[in-house]
Amino acid sequence: MRATHVPATGTVLVKEWPDPHPTRDGEFVVRLVAASVCGSDLHSVLHGTMHPTAPERAGYPGHEGVGVVTESRSETFPVGTAVLCVPPGELGGTFAEFMLLDDLHAVALPEHVDPDDLTEMRRYMMAQQMGTCLYAMNLYWPTEIPARRAGTCVIMGAGSAGLFFLQDALLRGFEQVIVSDKEESRLQIARELGAHTVRVPQENLPDVVSELTGGEGADLVIEAVGSDALRAEAVEIVANRGIVGWFGLYESFDPAPVPVYEVFRKSVRLQGSVAAQSEPGLVSFHEAVRRIRDGEVSVDYCLGSVHTLEETEDVLRLAERGGEGTVKFTIVP
Repeated sequence: MRATHVPATGTVLVKEWPDPHPTRDGEFVVRLVAASVCGSDLHSVLHGTMHPTAPERAGYPGHEGVGVVTESRSETFPVGTAVLCVPPGELGGTFAEFMLLDDLHAVALPEHVDPDDLTEMRRYMMAQQMGTCLYAMNLYWPTEIPARRAGTCVIMGAGSAGLFFLQDALLRGFEQVIVSDKEESRLQIARELGAHTVRVPQENLPDVVSELTGGEGADLVIEAVGSDALRAEAVEIVANRGIVGWFGLYESFDPAPVPVYEVFRKSVRLQGSVAAQSEPGLVSFHEAVRRIRDGEVSVDYCLGSVHTLEETEDVLRLAERGGEGTVKFTIVP
């Protein structure tokens, strides 16, 4: 089969790999219909944080994908089942023609979904990243007694993850959601979804947050870019006893500065989120599929351009530059 190969940082090739086959009960092979690029792929491939075993992994770093089961030793996922692929994010595998999965790393799509309908399959593909956002949001904003006031939520970054966080924050009852980004096209989508937007660096996010909250700061700040500077700024704009959620991946394996004095002074809770794919029962991913099926969320703005496997490196570099108006890129075998 054809799949990507990452021999070293900054290089993505396509080569022939052995076809996968299930050898254990609960395993099955998926023919990939589509995969999508995640912001973490940029850090992994272009910024030096790739997994040590990456050069030996077919389809790396792709970990968002949809497809149809072609060979199975699973009672849960028989041949012909359309699935959302949920492999461990650090291992990848979806930038390929086929991949091996097991019962713990896939979600069956609704029975009416046609695997030959690329548009519909791409819509459900968004449930992978949306699922990671729902998983993270349950960590960032858990049920508490007494309940916290859901006043202001600030989301740094209007990429696909940031826009999923925006929709979930509104569903959770936040009175106002402020979204910042450099790209006006993405901010336009955020406004249509109900956010107050801040275009940086033309506008100063801390000043806007202070003005819109009467100087109190935001109850919840989510850093969805993957920037050490923004993670520090999140502490600046969060309210006393507020919560900061770190979602965007680390820039490197090196230590990063954190304004510790401000964390203590304001009694801030810092919460990271990773490995949603290990959630028992993949509850958040099932919920994301349901929300898409029932039309509770908008995802069509993510149906951007479609590219071949051979274009993967170029697409990663385009995404690194901001996407030039595209929120989400699709890779097809």
